[in-house]
Amino acid sequence: MINSLLSRRRFLATAAAVTAATRLPWAALYAQESPAIPEVLARGRAAGTTAKLNIQSLRGSVTVLMGVGGNIAVLPGKDGKVLVDSGYATAQPQLTEAMAALSSSPITHLINTHWHFDHTDGNEWVHAAGATIIAHENCRTRLSTPQEIVAYKAKFPPSPAGAIPTIVFTSEKSVKLNGATLALSHYDPAHTDTDVSVYFNEANILHTGDTFWNPLYPFIDYSTGGNIDGMILANKRNLQIASNDTIIIPGHGAVGNKAQLADFHEMLVTVRGTVANLKKEGKSLDEVTAAKPTAAFDDKFGQRSALFIACVYQTV
Repeated sequence: MINSLLSRRRFLATAAAVTAATRLPWAALYAQESPAIPEVLARGRAAGTTAKLNIQSLRGSVTVLMGVGGNIAVLPGKDGKVLVDSGYATAQPQLTEAMAALSSSPITHLINTHWHFDHTDGNEWVHAAGATIIAHENCRTRLSTPQEIVAYKAKFPPSPAGAIPTIVFTSEKSVKLNGATLALSHYDPAHTDTDVSVYFNEANILHTGDTFWNPLYPFIDYSTGGNIDGMILANKRNLQIASNDTIIIPGHGAVGNKAQLADFHEMLVTVRGTVANLKKEGKSLDEVTAAKPTAAFDDKFGQRSALFIACVYQTV
């Protein structure tokens, strides 16, 4: 599908780049998982190796690449390609090919929406390709030090030096590249304590990172600062930013709009209230789960509710 968009010359150049990339030291490392790598990351990397990209052109030259971890936004132009998130490292060949089809410009900037591996595992190769990595200061701290996601029973070693953000901010940052203004804004702890949104001002596109899943029950990483009240506040802010014409890129799931964001916010508020009341009555997590506090939303948001209920229970 992508190949039809490429000239023969560009395709050959891309193929050569992909072949060379697989010979890089970190490619070998990912192919032979270290015992220190948690199982959840190993599974993600294995899936990333063969995953097929879902490529969707939006507007203002912004494209979203989906299917290899968190949703990746790409803005190509005279200043080089700007990426929002990097997905799984093992998806480097697919991402390299897809981005070559967009333009021949190099990757120059990468913005991380938060620290989680499905959004940052590709940081090292993207940096090696020429990108400066930008993130919230908490994201740099998390990636630089050992971390644990309790809900996944997963312990993560520090990321390689090349994967660490070198430009960080505390609250807000404006980036002007490729004729576009990107407004980066830190959320109070929500999905994690490292979350930022990226708003493409001229194109009216909002990348929310994992504060919005569409239409899916979210994971809330309470072990690194996340909590349900923060998620609700983050989505209230997202709704304030978005207009009816705003294109919204969630951390996971389909590209959405304000109406879908409002549905997600309603679900968060309702489930939070139900779980909090049951917990206040002294019910255990098993009892709360058995009460099916998400039942009214399961048809829309899927059956992956048990983990979400547990995350809410832990943080109310």
